[in-house]
Amino acid sequence: MNQLLTLCYIALGGAFGACSRYLATELCATLLGKGFPYGTFTVNVIGSFIMGVLVAALENGTIAPEPWRQIIGIGFLGALTTFSTFSMDNVLLLQGGALFKMSINIVLNVTLSISFAWVGFQLLTRS
Repeated sequence: MNQLLTLCYIALGGAFGACSRYLATELCATLLGKGFPYGTFTVNVIGSFIMGVLVAALENGTIAPEPWRQIIGIGFLGALTTFSTFSMDNVLLLQGGALFKMSINIVLNVTLSISFAWVGFQLLTRS
């Protein structure tokens, strides 16, 4: 695949992922408040599920690797889920003295994101 075309696919997916992340974060803040990083938590879990589905679909040939790996896997999911934001959310909770909230955030994000990636993968690999 042409390098410029690959970058365009990544940029396209990234634009949608970044916008989706922003909208999800705003929606979570509106619905659930700002006392916990619900937006980051939500996009990490949903993104992990989508990643599991994508990898399974690529492995079993349900979808072609090109351009979907670039558009969805690298672009969209790369912009939708960022553990740098996750890390900063936890630093801010820690600095604010919210050690319990920080601990819950870490445990829930890691446990559910890995679990949902597994579930997403299993949906397309089980016959």
